[in-house]
Amino acid sequence: MAFFRSVSALSRLRSRVGQQSNLANSVRWLQTPSSSNTDLYSELKELVPEYQERVKKLKKDHGSVELGKITVDMVLGGMRGMTALVWLGSAVDPDEGIRFRGMSIPECQKKLPGAFTGGEPLPEAVLWLLLTGKIPSKAQVDSLSKELRSRATIPDYAYKAIGALPVSAHPMTQFTTGVMALQVQSEFQKAYEGGIAKARYWEPTYEDTMNLIARLPAIAAYIYRRKYKDGKIIPLDDSLDYGANYAHMLGFDDPEMLEFMRLYISIHSDHEGGNVSSHTAHLVASPLSDPYLAFAAALNGLAGPLHGLANQEVLRWIRSIVAEFGTPNISTEQLADYINKTLSRGQVVPGYGHGVLRQTDPRYTCQREFALKHLPNDPYFQLVSKIKEVVPPILTKLGKVKNPWPNVDAHSGVLLNYYGLTEENYYTVLFGVSRSFGVGPQLIWDRALGMPLEGPKSVTLEKLEQLVAKSS
Repeated sequence: MAFFRSVSALSRLRSRVGQQSNLANSVRWLQTPSSSNTDLYSELKELVPEYQERVKKLKKDHGSVELGKITVDMVLGGMRGMTALVWLGSAVDPDEGIRFRGMSIPECQKKLPGAFTGGEPLPEAVLWLLLTGKIPSKAQVDSLSKELRSRATIPDYAYKAIGALPVSAHPMTQFTTGVMALQVQSEFQKAYEGGIAKARYWEPTYEDTMNLIARLPAIAAYIYRRKYKDGKIIPLDDSLDYGANYAHMLGFDDPEMLEFMRLYISIHSDHEGGNVSSHTAHLVASPLSDPYLAFAAALNGLAGPLHGLANQEVLRWIRSIVAEFGTPNISTEQLADYINKTLSRGQVVPGYGHGVLRQTDPRYTCQREFALKHLPNDPYFQLVSKIKEVVPPILTKLGKVKNPWPNVDAHSGVLLNYYGLTEENYYTVLFGVSRSFGVGPQLIWDRALGMPLEGPKSVTLEKLEQLVAKSS
């Protein structure tokens, strides 16, 4: 592949770089409609100088402002609650849940273009919003969808790299291998080795990010077909959007499944920057590792049982309830007894609780609404609904749980199971494809804003004890 896909593309890029952008007199409000640009790159390029000026002003005028105190609990408790990095795409409100560029999930469902009127937001619309802070038009979303399809060609050696692994390898192991194989075509690496100016780092980062996002569904679908089906590759359908194409390449063409995949990718796309996968990508990219290297590292964090494996654990736990009673149609008393036994064994109720939220996760709520619309009589969905009735009072009574309410993982497995994607070991790959929509835009902005090499200060245990002794 030629640098930036072709000589002509590079010429256009140089032409754009040569043009000077005038800063607006005031910062644009987030959530404003996008301009008439149907090219995401052009839309982004107009915003970069403005954001750079905002960061410059913060450093110059407010660099010494304290943002809070650091406690021993924070140092020993996974840095929770410690304000330590900037993440443009989203923020989690304890009461309202995730907001994408200031927009709640219900607002995204109402305002972002879907595949049809009243449909779920298209992932491409979420990507545009996360990267620019603007609500895209349907024409802009369609243009982006077409661009992603044009970037989706997978080199044969990527399939061969995955094929060199045993079929028994965990899907996430295969997924990370596929991403690393794609790194061979990194535009950032080529540009850096060619001496590109620091001010332009974001441009090849944009190319890598868009190529990576575009190619993930085909890689992920190949892993699913290889491990669970006949191994045959289902080609991309040029008439379908991103989410629908992913479902199609997996082997699912039920319109409801296509619509659920759009919803799934959209709501799993981003969740602030402090979670393991997002922070890992930011950290690994900070020494100028390209997006492929950073995202592969993020996937390895996502594969951990305490992060991305939660959705498969929920479905396994629900299946264990059904196995215990021989049916999903059980009474609330039977369910309460089973939950109490789970807790008495020192186990947790999977899919409940959250590090930040103090209410029901709105990502759970929108999946529940989807289920009420499309599969209200499904026994597993009815069991999930019953679990939501029973679990919170039990956890609240314990007095040790800050959030007894269901999170996003409490529902997704049952919906996937209903539409035939029953292999729960694969579910984290779905999560990984989705998370690229949040991680990718931030990597572009990290380079555009000149974010430095990350290096927090560490202390020994003895030093921590000394500091505590001095303070007391």
